[in-house]
Amino acid sequence: MELSHLDRQGKACMVDVSAKPAVRRIARAQGHIRLAVSTIKLLEQGLLKKGDALAVARIAGIMGAKKTSELIPLCHGISIDQVSVDFEFVADGILIRSQAVCIDKTGIEMEALTAVSVAALTLYDMCKAVDKTMEIGAIHLVEKIKET
Repeated sequence: MELSHLDRQGKACMVDVSAKPAVRRIARAQGHIRLAVSTIKLLEQGLLKKGDALAVARIAGIMGAKKTSELIPLCHGISIDQVSVDFEFVADGILIRSQAVCIDKTGIEMEALTAVSVAALTLYDMCKAVDKTMEIGAIHLVEKIKET
């Protein structure tokens, strides 16, 4: 298997997408943050001293998606048309889901993954004063659609 971000000499390089057509692309990603039951209750009831952690994490995830090419060195800067970040309370924490949409020559899965990652990190930051047991994990691409 050949890696697309390496040139013939094995040096890191940005992939040339100039010949590719712009098409609609959708990516969905998901992750999980494990929380103590007491922290879940604080979040559900909106009683965290720092404020509405889910609202802050949603906006942070969207902002993170928009900054993906600045964070990941060989990632192309693309025109993002839509990003959403949603949360679902589960027994041991919160599932974080994102969807990102673009019409471009490449991309959008890294933006969806970044949205989930930044949202999870923001929740961690918002809850760290009350929960020392948090774990972020299971961040993965759920689906990538390329419409032609």
